[in-house]
Amino acid sequence: MSTIRIFKHYIKVPLLFLALLEFGVLVASVYLAADIRMPNMKYDGLDDILSYGTRAQIYAVTMIVSMMSVGLYQTRIRDGISGILLRLIIAYSIGILALALLFYIVPDAFLGRGILVISTVISLTTVLIIRYIIYKFDSDIFKQRILVLGSGKNASTLTSLRRKTDQFGFVILGYVHVSGTPHCIAPDKIIKLKMPLKNFALKNEVDEIVLAIDDRRKGLPTHDLLDCKMSGIKITDLASFFEREARKIRLDQIHPSWLMLSDGFNKSIFHDMGKRFFDVVSSSLLLLLTWPFMIFTIIAIKIEDGFNAPVIYRQIRVGENGRPFPVYKFRSMSVDAENDGKAKWAQQHDSRITRTGKFIRKVRFDELPQIFNVFKGHMSFVGPRPERPEFVVALSEKIPYYSERHRVKPGITGWAQICYPYGASEKDSLEKLQYDLYYVKNQSLFLDFLILLQTAEVILFGRGAR
Repeated sequence: MSTIRIFKHYIKVPLLFLALLEFGVLVASVYLAADIRMPNMKYDGLDDILSYGTRAQIYAVTMIVSMMSVGLYQTRIRDGISGILLRLIIAYSIGILALALLFYIVPDAFLGRGILVISTVISLTTVLIIRYIIYKFDSDIFKQRILVLGSGKNASTLTSLRRKTDQFGFVILGYVHVSGTPHCIAPDKIIKLKMPLKNFALKNEVDEIVLAIDDRRKGLPTHDLLDCKMSGIKITDLASFFEREARKIRLDQIHPSWLMLSDGFNKSIFHDMGKRFFDVVSSSLLLLLTWPFMIFTIIAIKIEDGFNAPVIYRQIRVGENGRPFPVYKFRSMSVDAENDGKAKWAQQHDSRITRTGKFIRKVRFDELPQIFNVFKGHMSFVGPRPERPEFVVALSEKIPYYSERHRVKPGITGWAQICYPYGASEKDSLEKLQYDLYYVKNQSLFLDFLILLQTAEVILFGRGAR
């Protein structure tokens, strides 16, 4: 099993085991640090042991959440061991600051400075060793063994998952040739069966067969696939495989019946109430944390453009069910950025962006006034980014299912924002829509929480800013 589904979101099993292993390391490091710091310490009964165990678990949970916030439990990290070390240092710095705040609010959770320092050194060293071993000695032993049925155009889309990090939980054994279909796969990866499909799958310990035949009406070996299914081999269509492994919905692999029959796209009054509560709480916390940066941004804009220059930029965007609303942003472009009245994509090194605007876009301060859009109910904290009506009309005509992203409230941050860089073209919009549809299909408070944590990584490392 390469993934497990938690609250409708696909989690890589190897990453889940890694998190559990490191959680154990973090808890053990606190006990070891206590023995080093106070070798003669004795526990006064079971209650004392449990109390100390609670403190160790608080330390472990805080550090795990901090590591999640800098992207250390994502498969797309391609920084190398030095990048992992940098992320670990940042994560531990965030974790220690969070613990300091927690110890101030809840004194009974305090570990002691000596124990905290020693446990941090022990756990950081151990976690780094674990990460180094995984990075250096990555093996296919624990990966799902995948056999692709088909070697044509549909099968070739799997070559987009070519990086080592893309195939974190699975390994493709090969592509089975189906008669009557052209080859779009390298010859050395094509398998021409000389035995029944089931026999080949069992001989090669295949865990799952992915259906990637271009025309199922002509070349689908129904009997062989049924035989494999009854023998315990999982059968998955290509669209569902991409949804699970890439955590996006490939537009070129879906059709209306797939959307209608697949699970997801569910709504309930309890989910809506929970999401609204999550939005208000998250936005309130963000406002408390960021109001000094908002004041700084206002002052910086005034200094650069003059006391009478506008600070807030209001722009009409498309919201839930296609309803327009005014979105609030700190102005990052010159006042006459669109004096010709035409909507334009923001480009790399855009000359319309001011010096202050360049900085606040990089650190995402320009988005902070959207907190008030969330309070008003126009937006959620997490959701697809709202787009301008002019672009929505044009994109809806060219990209299938584009309007489906408006089934939920737009958000300050979203799944597409943490998985794909800044979009400034029709091609980028198509790519981001695939992630937006995954969110709309699988939305939950659990996924919102994960996105909220991973947004910290986007801000810290400045990914996708323009």
